Amino acid sequence: MPDLLPYIDVEKKIITIRSQKVILDSDVAKLYGVETKRINEALINNPRKFPSGYVLELTNAEMHPLRSKFSTLDSQKFGRGKYSKYNAKAFTEKGLYMLATILKSPKAAETTIAIVETFVC
Repeated sequence: MPDLLPYIDVEKKIITIRSQKVILDSDVAKLYGVETKRINEALINNPRKFPSGYVLELTNAEMHPLRSKFSTLDSQKFGRGKYSKYNAKAFTEKGLYMLATILKSPKAAETTIAIVETFVC
């Protein structure tokens, strides 16, 4: 079994939005080691895999308290800057499962296992 991401690395990325446990697209990107735009491209290119309730698009009101979460350093490498005109997307557990069917690489497989294990605990 490959070394998995530590449970705590995934657990600290889970937040609650609209009474659902989710992981923001930028945090998903960090876990998978890709840019946020790659995660969002997967959404755009595979809309049938993400029906309603699988991915939430955050409102401006939901984004406001999260803005400080996006530091300048992280935004340069992974996507959303502090003043981005696009609101974050939040993946529910179902959305993360579907994303796992799209992302293909050894790191993606390991990351998916870590995310699944974290959500079911």
